[in-house]
Amino acid sequence: MVEVGIGGGGSDIIRFAVQVVKGRWFMLFTSFLIMASAGATYVFGIYSKVIKEALDYDQTTLNLLGFFKDLGTTVGVLSGLLAEVTPPWFVLLVGSALNFAGYFMLWLSVTGHISKPKVWQMCLYICIGANSQNFANTSVLVTCVKNFPESRGILVGLLKGFTGLSGAVMTQLYLAIYGNDSKSLILLIGWLPAVIAIFFVYTIRLMKVVRHPNERGVLYKYLIISIALALFIMVITIVQKQKAFSHAGYVATATMVCIVLFLPLGVTIKEELLLWNQKKEALKSTPNAVTVDNPPVVDAIHSPSPTKQVVEDQEPKVSHCFSNIFNPPERGEDYTILQAVLSIDMLVLFIATFCGMGTCLTAIDNLGQIGESLGYPTLSISTFISLVSIWNYCGRVCAGVISELLLSKWGFPRPLVMTFILIFACIGHTIIAFPVPGSIYVASVIIGFTYGAQLTLIYIIISELFGLKYYSTLFNVGVLASPLGSYVFNVRVAGKLYDREALKQLKLRGLTRDSVGDLTCIGKQCYRVSFIIMATVALLGALSTLFLVIRTRKFYQGDIYKKFREAGAMANTEETEMSLFVHDTKSKLDR
Repeated sequence: MVEVGIGGGGSDIIRFAVQVVKGRWFMLFTSFLIMASAGATYVFGIYSKVIKEALDYDQTTLNLLGFFKDLGTTVGVLSGLLAEVTPPWFVLLVGSALNFAGYFMLWLSVTGHISKPKVWQMCLYICIGANSQNFANTSVLVTCVKNFPESRGILVGLLKGFTGLSGAVMTQLYLAIYGNDSKSLILLIGWLPAVIAIFFVYTIRLMKVVRHPNERGVLYKYLIISIALALFIMVITIVQKQKAFSHAGYVATATMVCIVLFLPLGVTIKEELLLWNQKKEALKSTPNAVTVDNPPVVDAIHSPSPTKQVVEDQEPKVSHCFSNIFNPPERGEDYTILQAVLSIDMLVLFIATFCGMGTCLTAIDNLGQIGESLGYPTLSISTFISLVSIWNYCGRVCAGVISELLLSKWGFPRPLVMTFILIFACIGHTIIAFPVPGSIYVASVIIGFTYGAQLTLIYIIISELFGLKYYSTLFNVGVLASPLGSYVFNVRVAGKLYDREALKQLKLRGLTRDSVGDLTCIGKQCYRVSFIIMATVALLGALSTLFLVIRTRKFYQGDIYKKFREAGAMANTEETEMSLFVHDTKSKLDR
């Protein structure tokens, strides 16, 4: 049995601390922190009312802002292309600058520190701030998937789960720091994510893929902690809506949230301590009499011969982006960007994203106004939004973990999981279209869960079908249809139909648009037609994913992670040989 301990005085403690900071698990821990602060867009429902009142916007204009927020959130092609040619830390720094610039200008506008901006300027500010989320996603998520390719389902679910929780986390922090001031929430989401990203920027980096014997077990520990965090936030949110909290109470709950958020650091240190002791035991068990005069030779099979290298250098170079565009490799191999974008599989994913995520984003962005139209009090509306954030987390985590288990045990294709998720989303939209007392609580849970699940599944499916070589660009390309769907359903459908119903009510009361400051609709009819349309569209999206299931069924019946297991095993062997070589060389020099 390996003794758990460092020993050896201060030098060993320093070396162990360096190992922890440079290790894979600490990189994963800091990734959780960055992602837990990178979901500021999910609290739009809290401060949207402040924007509407401070700048005297109607619902269509506010929905236009919501569309540009969604546009910034999902159009991450720039961050993806930047990640192809720059290291992850640079992508993260660019995202931090955009985050602060966008939300700080938004805060200045709402608080009146600058003259009232035009609508297009507000759209630009919120789009820039929201777009910073893509830079965090690209630098962190892509790096983690490449470092842990065999556990990508669980890992993507965890990372996107922390992003889904970030709305509720940021809400607790702003209540503790600023009190119940929605304008200050905009300021908080401007500076806090930027500070966290800058502090941990150099820990996000690509590492050699190795086979960890208990990799999934460690990830499950992180999962349990994240579930505990979600449950704690959910309970606290419900209690805060039922009872009035003092500022000291908000500080206490925010402190507890931070403590739970840092619990994965304990798991990280424990795992690194086990690795530390395993290395020490391996070196102790190596006989000192064994010497190695030459470093281990790399396997000739995997080492390019000089002759072959010369021949390759003499061949004419062809652009990887434009070669064999319509002759893609097998599914699971590395597609070029154009091969993936022009493939039928990506087209089907586009349709599913447009129908599913576009309608769910519309529901999330309009929850505040939906609650207002049905006569719910302000505290209840805040509860809807918090429930969306928490169940958004649940959807992301469950989609990653459950789809991974179904795939590994029974070869259950992930696109089929997407089909069931979109059918579930139809139920949520139908509940909003035909509400009964208290039904919006159920709808907010369903919409939050299905939106999070779709996002996780799309990211994982793209990585599996098109490979990881250009994943930083492709996973951003894959969700481009989401802002288009948000614009169509949020601005052109929900916003227009809401304002039309509100104007009808004004006419019945003998009023005109110019005689009222805030165009408000009250009643079940305000969103009925809109969400009947969205339920139908989500069903069409479910049918499109069935087509993808048929196309990919043979691929998912095979062993899609075989090459990553072989590469990880080879890396482990090379690392062991190198460690023994270093130890034996040191022993020889000592003698």
